[in-house]
Amino acid sequence: MHKNKKITIFSHLLVWIVLFSMPYALTYGQDQEINKVIMHFWIPLGFYAVIFYLNYFVLIDHFLFTKKTIQFIILNAVLIGVFLLLKEQIENNFFQDIAKKRVDGPDKNGPPFKMFIYVQMLSYMAPLLFSIAIKTTKRWVKTEAERKEALNFKLQSELQHLHYQLQPHFFFNSLNNIYSLVDISPDQAKKSIHSLSKLMRYMLYETNLELVPLSKEIDFMRKYIDLMKLRVSDKTVVSYSFPPEETDIKVAPLLFISLIENAFKHGVSASKACEIEINMTRNANTVLFTIENDNYPKKTNDKSGSGIGLQNLEKRLQLLYPNKHSFKSSVINNRFLVHLEIETA
Repeated sequence: MHKNKKITIFSHLLVWIVLFSMPYALTYGQDQEINKVIMHFWIPLGFYAVIFYLNYFVLIDHFLFTKKTIQFIILNAVLIGVFLLLKEQIENNFFQDIAKKRVDGPDKNGPPFKMFIYVQMLSYMAPLLFSIAIKTTKRWVKTEAERKEALNFKLQSELQHLHYQLQPHFFFNSLNNIYSLVDISPDQAKKSIHSLSKLMRYMLYETNLELVPLSKEIDFMRKYIDLMKLRVSDKTVVSYSFPPEETDIKVAPLLFISLIENAFKHGVSASKACEIEINMTRNANTVLFTIENDNYPKKTNDKSGSGIGLQNLEKRLQLLYPNKHSFKSSVINNRFLVHLEIETA
């Protein structure tokens, strides 16, 4: 708003510099007697001000912007005509020497009468056009700001919805995993519940910000991987690598967890040897995250494999990192590969 106010002030200042110099330009080269200065300079300037501000504050809003264009044109034509006649009357009554020269016709110091009237009409059109230009620009800037605000509100609402959607999905999957441990290993199930409470505390209280430190996300992912490793058999090898050093990079929260969930959901078999490889690297302001796992797709009637996590991720990436991310997935030799690259600045 402060910037818009500055633009408005500058626009008005520019208009009045032009209008202030216009009467002088029309009389340039002529004898600058005091009467001529008043007649050709100050009186028109007063009329310009009336035309400009009457349109700026009243006529444009009530007629031009409400699609009453014909009425707007008629009113301004009448207004300009009145001012031309008024200027003529003032000239005839108070500046007889100027009027006499005009009646006598053109002389070597002044333009022909018809040309003079034509130029005068054009000069009275200038404040009208300036007023329309500034008012229209101001309205466009306001409309554009409102559009961006509405778009931003919609974006934030959608992101909030996706965020809230992710939390119960994550909680549901984690409880399913813990449930499978209750009969097999009660002690591990208890440990898993304790670990899950820590993860949920992070999700509930520390991920409501637009950006979080990458180091916190890494710590969250490590704890989740360790939790998931408790329920897989010895035939499943899980390896991961994250940047060890602290970094000032910040990312949107909970972006990578869906990919890790997906790897444990679709990359583990109870009877076959499996391998999950998780890697994250960073370079300047770019974060690269890759996962490779065996591909064991869930059956269509298995609701735990509904894929809501990946759908959620793709939508969030489009909203949070437009033109600043690359997300690819493929199946090669029955291995599911995911590649996610994000530009954080």
